[in-house]
Amino acid sequence: MSTEEQKETKSPTEAAAAPAQAVAAAPESRAPRREGGNAPRSGQRSQRREAASHRRGGDPAADEGPQLVEKVVHVNRCAKVVKGGRRFSFSALVVVGDRNGKVGHGFGKANEVSDAIRKGTDAAKRAMKKVTVVNETLPHEIYSEFGGAKIVLKPAAPGTGLVAGEKVRAVLEAAGVSNVIAKSLGSSNAANVVKATMQAMLSMRTADHVLAARGKKKKEKASV
Repeated sequence: MSTEEQKETKSPTEAAAAPAQAVAAAPESRAPRREGGNAPRSGQRSQRREAASHRRGGDPAADEGPQLVEKVVHVNRCAKVVKGGRRFSFSALVVVGDRNGKVGHGFGKANEVSDAIRKGTDAAKRAMKKVTVVNETLPHEIYSEFGGAKIVLKPAAPGTGLVAGEKVRAVLEAAGVSNVIAKSLGSSNAANVVKATMQAMLSMRTADHVLAARGKKKKEKASV
């Protein structure tokens, strides 16, 4: 047998090992192309996000805004009887505040509890208003009514805490009030109690506000 025929002839073990080596080498050769193909796509996505934020005129780190406190006051379930059975829907009453004098409440409805809470939270953020808070308490005592709900709020000394029900407490905590004595005298309807509390806090005025409305200035105490 000539030397050329010996080169062309291979043993059975060498012939069986050749395809396996080719298969094992194939993924290694494709791996760099796969990684190289994904890198530009992720870079392009980040560039698009930065461009979109610049078009909106904002900073990506500043889009989060101040930290807000979200409190779910009440979740209600409603059942509608149809031919095939009962269909359930949910409504959520949510209070949102920044613990620094801004608070709002919202109401959301959806077929799922999570969606209802999300809608209520979005509505509460849009309805946030500035209220009067003096030294983590209220400037004066106040009585408020909304529907059948009747609320009495009294300022308290530091260290008293919030002596109030769950619904009134949610609004006061979100607004940043820490020392108040509250009493609910009427209906316990969650929506009316929250609205009565909001109405009371929005109608409060300090001595400076009253003097400014009269066109006067606050007198300074004479030094002894």
